[in-house]
This record gives sequence, C-alpha cells and structure tokens, in this order.
Amino acid sequence: MTFVRVRLALDRLPPGAILAVLLKGDEPRRNVPRTAVEQGHQVVDQADLPDGVMRLVLRRKG
Repeated sequence: MTFVRVRLALDRLPPGAILAVLLKGDEPRRNVPRTAVEQGHQVVDQADLPDGVMRLVLRRKG
C-alpha cells in the first residue's frame, strides 16, 4: 500500500523530478526502493534517520 501512494505522487510529477519520502517499518523500507527501481525510477539517496525512519529520495523516470 505504501508504494501505491509513492507511485501516485511520482505520477503527478514531471519526468526527472525529485520526490522525497519518509518510510517507517521493515516492509516499506525494503519494498518501496526495490519497486521504484523495477518501475524505472532512480534512487538518488537513502538515509536512516532516528526512530527507525528512512528518508528515500527518488527521481521520476523520464
């Protein structure tokens, strides 16, 4: 479900635009970056923040 929200946000952006998302929980932290890359987007940055949160920066394919 988390990637569906990320995908909807990416779809609203122009090609090449950047999207930063905060992810919490093991499943989203594993699945969102993997699925984004599988769909042709680029992971620009990935950083672990306090409290088990990960900041993921994606570039929309285009």
